[in-house]
Amino acid sequence: MIHPTAVIHPNAKLDSTVRIGPHAVIDADVQLGADCIVGPHVYLTGVTTIGARNQFHAGCVIGDAPQDLKYKGEPTRVRIGDDNKFREHVTVNRATTATGETVIGSNNYLLLHSHVGHNCHLGDHIILGGGSLLAGHSTVQDRALLSGNCMVHQFIRIGTLAMMQGGAAVSKDLPPFTVATGINKVCGLNVIGLRRAGYDSGQRLELKRLYRALFRGGKNFRAALAEAHLEFSGVAVKTLLDFCTAAKRGVCRDAEASRLNATDPD
Repeated sequence: MIHPTAVIHPNAKLDSTVRIGPHAVIDADVQLGADCIVGPHVYLTGVTTIGARNQFHAGCVIGDAPQDLKYKGEPTRVRIGDDNKFREHVTVNRATTATGETVIGSNNYLLLHSHVGHNCHLGDHIILGGGSLLAGHSTVQDRALLSGNCMVHQFIRIGTLAMMQGGAAVSKDLPPFTVATGINKVCGLNVIGLRRAGYDSGQRLELKRLYRALFRGGKNFRAALAEAHLEFSGVAVKTLLDFCTAAKRGVCRDAEASRLNATDPD
């Protein structure tokens, strides 16, 4: 199931069930799991380990050198789980040093021209819309959804079940369950995503109360966060609270509250 025009290094480790399309190139340190499909003109390189049943559509480049001036040519790594789909011309860069790695979990869908920078860590069941760009060291947690042409600054975290509207950009952490709009702003909760993920009405109501307390209560954010830790106790709200508490670059703020207040509370 390997097209005769494909170029595969003899040291590459390919499962016997893989299918390789025309003019694909696979380098020496690539491991490709069972039932993977590699489309035409795909380039797999670097120290790249790929699990089972992944699909790479035409023109993907996976494991190429990081776009980082500090990179010195080391043989660095990418690790990919199972059942991911990489549409046309997706790029995933390997890590900058031998001690790090770029990680993509399982059951993710990366649409055309999306980019995962060096040392990024993606969880499971994530969707990257067409043209989405993740700068180096970004973290995207499970079930997040980035719409088309979204941009994520380096070292930024996108929380679980967060959603970014088309063209949104963040240079601050995007809290779990929230919806990003514009630049570093949120406009409410991802209610549809919460329902689909099985969060019941009680959990959604508690999250709404927490959102209002943190983002629309008019208080200093850190003070509101400290009070919320004492008031709220559910599992879902704890996920949001712990994420915000751990933020090192600040978190996105509510668009309406920011409009009403000329400066952020912090």
